[in-house]
Amino acid sequence: MSPSTVLTFTAPPRRRAGPPGPWGRRRRAPSGRTTLGPVKEDPVAFRLDCGATWLNLLATRGRAFGARPVERLPDPVRFAEWLGLCDLAPVQPPHQDDLDRAVRLRETLRPIALATVDGRPPEDDDVRSLETFLGQDDPVALSVDGRLVRSAPPSTRTALARIARQAVDHLTGPQRDDLKVCPEGDCRGVFADPAGRRRWCPSPACASRGRVRALRARRSASAGTQGR
Repeated sequence: MSPSTVLTFTAPPRRRAGPPGPWGRRRRAPSGRTTLGPVKEDPVAFRLDCGATWLNLLATRGRAFGARPVERLPDPVRFAEWLGLCDLAPVQPPHQDDLDRAVRLRETLRPIALATVDGRPPEDDDVRSLETFLGQDDPVALSVDGRLVRSAPPSTRTALARIARQAVDHLTGPQRDDLKVCPEGDCRGVFADPAGRRRWCPSPACASRGRVRALRARRSASAGTQGR
């Protein structure tokens, strides 16, 4: 994809979501009722289960819309670790300016992804910003080492270009209909749900909080009805 490539986004029709999936842990209360217990997870651990590398990049900032967001890429060392886990470790290790560029890509993709899920066209400025990541030259070289392997990106800029192209393919292709947004207000993480059964993002904490809140609301409503 050349730097002159013009991206266009149309608002896709949304399909009806399926029933929520089995997220969150359950525990047995002394009374015999099934209740929801809190789920603890390492807040700075990388999430690699969102359905695509570009979605996992979005998840490197946890609770992005909360009062205390969690930055999972605090320095180039952690960024290098994340790239390695995504099979994108560059020949030259990333530096601070590479990390800054990755954060810019992440925060450029976030509003575009949210707009796509909401069925809205993204802002022109965001689309133009995304286009700046697509012009990096990246010839495809394949080899076989027990499995088909693509050559490592020569630089972090090339690695980010691969992520940006994957995002564009996802956001403009039929798989965009598989994208969902976590309903937790401080999260709003975007994830892929091809089966259509998930309600929350893959984070067990989000599902746990949502289920606990729903349970309390049902109990409160039930108590109010019985008190009449």
